[in-house]
Amino acid sequence: MLLGLSEIIDSPGGCVSFSTSVDLSDLCYGISYPVSEPVLASGTVRNTAGVLVMTGEISTCIHGICDRCANPFDREVRFPIDVVLVTEMADEENEDEWVFPLEGDSADLDDIVRTVFVLNLDSKLLCKEDCKGLCQRCGKNLNEGPCNCQKELDPRFAALKQLLDK
Repeated sequence: MLLGLSEIIDSPGGCVSFSTSVDLSDLCYGISYPVSEPVLASGTVRNTAGVLVMTGEISTCIHGICDRCANPFDREVRFPIDVVLVTEMADEENEDEWVFPLEGDSADLDDIVRTVFVLNLDSKLLCKEDCKGLCQRCGKNLNEGPCNCQKELDPRFAALKQLLDK
C-alpha cells in the first residue's frame, strides 16, 4: 500500500496519519513461517524541519516452535516504527536500514512494515524470554521443573572431591 505524502513534503510541521494491515504469511524466518495473521501498523508521518519521520507501532501474533524447548507457542508482539523517509538515497552502498526512499510522493507501507518487523524479530524464536530449554542429558523441559539428572563434576576438580569425601 502506498501512503501519499505530497501534502506534507514541502510543509514543515505537516502530519499524515496511517493505518494498514500487511500480509506477511509468506515470510520465512529460519525454517518456519511465524506469521499467519495480518500485521497491523499505525502511526504518523511528520515533516520535521524538512525531514519526513515516520513513527508508530506494528503488532501481530507470532506462531512458532521455541528454539530452546521445542514447544509450539503463540505470542503477541509489538514493535515500534521509527524510520526516516527520503526522496533519494545519498549513498546506496552505505544505506541505513532505517531510511526508506519515497516512490514519487508516496511511501511503500508494505515494504516498511516488512523491514521493521524482520529487523525487530529476535534471532531465536522463544516461547518466553526466560525459557529454560531442555536438559542436555535427559531432554526434560526445564520450564516444567528440574530434572533428576546428577550434575557432572568437572574432571579438573576430581582431586578436590576426594578430599571432601575423606
